Amino acid sequence: MHRAFLLCALMGVMLWGPEVEAARRASSRQSTQNASGTLARRAAVRASLWVGLPSLRAVSPSVNDDCSGLANLAYRKRGLSLLPERPLPGENGVAAIYRKAQSLGSLHSKPRPGDLVFFRETYDRNRDGRRNDGLTHIGVVERVERDGTVTFVHRVGGGVKRSKLHLHQPALRRDAKGQVLNDYLRRTEKTVHPRLAGELLAGFATVDQRWFTSP
Repeated sequence: MHRAFLLCALMGVMLWGPEVEAARRASSRQSTQNASGTLARRAAVRASLWVGLPSLRAVSPSVNDDCSGLANLAYRKRGLSLLPERPLPGENGVAAIYRKAQSLGSLHSKPRPGDLVFFRETYDRNRDGRRNDGLTHIGVVERVERDGTVTFVHRVGGGVKRSKLHLHQPALRRDAKGQVLNDYLRRTEKTVHPRLAGELLAGFATVDQRWFTSP
């Protein structure tokens, strides 16, 4: 009787073992996705609360009062850093964050609230009169509409602002009804194009558990 019970138990382990392991992995993936979703929602809410502030100093004096400072502040959490461990010579904060996102496989083209949004050539960073500055601006996605309108929060010269870009109409300032599709991100110069947010878009990145520093 005892031997028969052991045999049945062994058979159960053999039969149910793979299913139990699959369930455990699925539960772990779901837990990770939930944690990442919470992290993204918190970042989007934080950024939206700062809209209208003339400076980030009122929120925290420990971050740079610029666009990358806003991104870092929105995602501030123990063990989490948007910046890579080793910055490259001459690399700005936006390029450094983008490089880390690329190394983690976090870059994509379909935004969700809380994602980081990157832009290129938003100003003449090296002051040589040419469009050769690469990645120069970053924001936090606040919401995404079904029609492709993306609202994001960013730190610009006038303070923390809310702006728009359109995924399907990147070069159109307004639609037929006069609604803004893309806000301006670059000042008027001799060469006026491209200037709109959709035109200068460089991509999106999701910040999740991969961004945390290993213990």
